[in-house]
Amino acid sequence: MDGHLPLIARSPLFRGIEPDEIEAMLGCLDVRQRHVPKGDALLRVGDVTTSMGLVLEGSVRLEREDYWGNRTILASFGPGQSFAEVYACEPDLPLDINVVAAEDALVMLMDLRRITTMCPSSCAFHARLIRNLLGCVARRTHALTRKIEHTSKRTTRAKLLSYLSDQAKAAGSNRFSIPFDRQELADYLSVDRSAMCAELSRMRKEGIMDYRKNEFELKEGSAL
Repeated sequence: MDGHLPLIARSPLFRGIEPDEIEAMLGCLDVRQRHVPKGDALLRVGDVTTSMGLVLEGSVRLEREDYWGNRTILASFGPGQSFAEVYACEPDLPLDINVVAAEDALVMLMDLRRITTMCPSSCAFHARLIRNLLGCVARRTHALTRKIEHTSKRTTRAKLLSYLSDQAKAAGSNRFSIPFDRQELADYLSVDRSAMCAELSRMRKEGIMDYRKNEFELKEGSAL
C-alpha cells in the first residue's frame, strides 16, 4: 500500500488527513486490495456489500443492463476516486448495477462500517474521514443529476454538447479528454452509436469542435 499512499492522500475521501495518519487509519478500516482484469465485474446486480472501493490503478465503471442486454454506463472512476459508497452505507440494499473494470484495475476495498463508527483506537482524524465520506456521497448524487440532465436533452447533438460542455468546465479548458470510447459514450448518453458519430462529424465540419479519439477541443461560435 505504501506505493499508493500519495494517491490515497490526494483522494477526496482522505482530504485533510496527513499521510502518517492515513497509514494508521488503514489498519482500522480492514483494507484489502484486489486486482480486477478488464471486463470482469467486481460487484454484480443482486450483491450486497458493506465495502466501498477506491481506485488505485486503472478504472472501473458502474453499468446497468436491461432484460435484452442493452448497456447503460452510469459513471466512470479513475485513480483516487471512490465508488459503491451508497450501497455500502445500506447493506440491506442489493446492488441494481454492475461494477466492472473498464481496464485492468487495482482497487482498495474498505469496510464502511469501520468508517461510520468510531474505531477502537479513537483516531482524532476519524471525524474528518466521516465528513469526507458525506462529501463523496454528495458529489456522486450531483454527478448522477448531471447525467440525467445530459440524457434528458431532446436531440443527440444537445446531449453531446451538454456532456462535453460539462467536461470542459471540469477541466478548466476547452481542450480535455473523456473516459469513454465512442461506444461507451453512446451507452452513457443513451443514444445510437452511429447517429452519435454522424453528429460529431457534422459538428466538426461546422467548426464547433475538433477531436481525436477521446480528446476533444471545443471552439468558439454557435453550437445550435
